[in-house]
Amino acid sequence: MHEQSIGNLFQRASQGVSRFGNALQFAAPLLTRLMVGITFFYTGLGKLQNLDRTASFFSDLGIPFPGANAIFISSLEFIGGLGLIAGLGTRIFAALLSSTMVVALLTADKETFVSKFPADLTEVAPAVLLLLLFWLMLYGPGAASLDRLIRYLVRRRKGDEPAIGKNISASGIIRPVTGIQ
Repeated sequence: MHEQSIGNLFQRASQGVSRFGNALQFAAPLLTRLMVGITFFYTGLGKLQNLDRTASFFSDLGIPFPGANAIFISSLEFIGGLGLIAGLGTRIFAALLSSTMVVALLTADKETFVSKFPADLTEVAPAVLLLLLFWLMLYGPGAASLDRLIRYLVRRRKGDEPAIGKNISASGIIRPVTGIQ
């Protein structure tokens, strides 16, 4: 009987931890989007405020059309950062910003990347950002995002999405609609 009560205690604890984790599932993509979005917003803003210096730096790296690329990359980082913060166009901006991190790893941060690979890779900011952006491309924006709200509103308008409460948990996680609720 004692073993059974310990088993029940562990089972109840496991269920409690699982419910807690499920209730907070929205936080992982939200916090990732906020951290990465704020990072790109401020780097993009800094580049936009110093376009001549950014173009000169791109020229020194051998990046073609440095003036045009300075404007494009600065704008992409600024607008993409805002998009990630809001959770709007998350997968698109994550893909576009990933390409800028690949270029950074192949140009400006190449020496650091090579010298830190593989043991100290977390010390190379573009490598960490690339990993987080890749995760956002695969996982998506999460429940606390404008992408999710827009998808919900479009589906609801078409009649494809039931009203909130039928298949959306309190944490915003959309559950599959089945015969068993």
